Amino acid sequence: MSAAAECTARLEYGGDVDIDEELPLEGGNATQGVVRVGDTVRKPWEPTTSAVHELMRRLAAAGVEVPAPLGRDEQGRQILEFVPGTPALDAPPLTLDQLVRVGRLIRSVHDASEGFTPSTPTPWEPLLPVPGGATDLICHGDLTPWNLVLGERWVFIDWDGTAPSSRLWDLAYSAQAFTLNDVTEPPSTAARRLAALVDGYGADDGLRAALPRTMATRAEAMWAMLRTAHHEGRDPWGSMFTTGHGTHWRGVADHVGRHEDVWAEALGAPGRAD
Repeated sequence: MSAAAECTARLEYGGDVDIDEELPLEGGNATQGVVRVGDTVRKPWEPTTSAVHELMRRLAAAGVEVPAPLGRDEQGRQILEFVPGTPALDAPPLTLDQLVRVGRLIRSVHDASEGFTPSTPTPWEPLLPVPGGATDLICHGDLTPWNLVLGERWVFIDWDGTAPSSRLWDLAYSAQAFTLNDVTEPPSTAARRLAALVDGYGADDGLRAALPRTMATRAEAMWAMLRTAHHEGRDPWGSMFTTGHGTHWRGVADHVGRHEDVWAEALGAPGRAD
């Protein structure tokens, strides 16, 4: 255990808990070998991890809640603060007021990331590149209910997919994932939830106009990536395509695209969630 992690564990547990016990953490689809050790999480160190931790420290300095990056352990793994709480995916449906809060949180992440360039060259590999390649931010890329921990703090976790993206592309995925991911929900109900999140974000007219089509494009891109990975035998995405994710994202892409006019109408009146 590294000195930083051991210090953290002593502060939290006073030496009364086996701080070296590794407890596997389940629930993630893309990153293997994730464990909890005391009050920390250990994950594989990736080629982009140094830059990701640099961004996380920048966000924390700006007042954005993120898991504290604590360096590397003796096995070369990254060490992160373990954030207690319940994933939003497993919690009761978020209320309109809570979705406003999510939108504000996403906006704070984007604003604090503006202008960030890592101090060393970084081999970014965005999972779903922005169409046309017009990037304007280094983004988390997966600010979704499965990565938002709800507790005393609301914290987005799992920053390993961070890469160049754009406000629009990142917000489109978040808005769809938090409000339009259930294709059985009446579109009129989902539209009110969508408007709450986007109002919380404080989206300008340009973002509001572009979101309906971009949400559909983003969902379609997710399905296409999973299908291609399946055909090429690239895991974990290829296996996910055949274990429910392919069917889910095909349905979401069709649903979001079919009701673009409903989303556009809902987003045309700023301030409806105030």
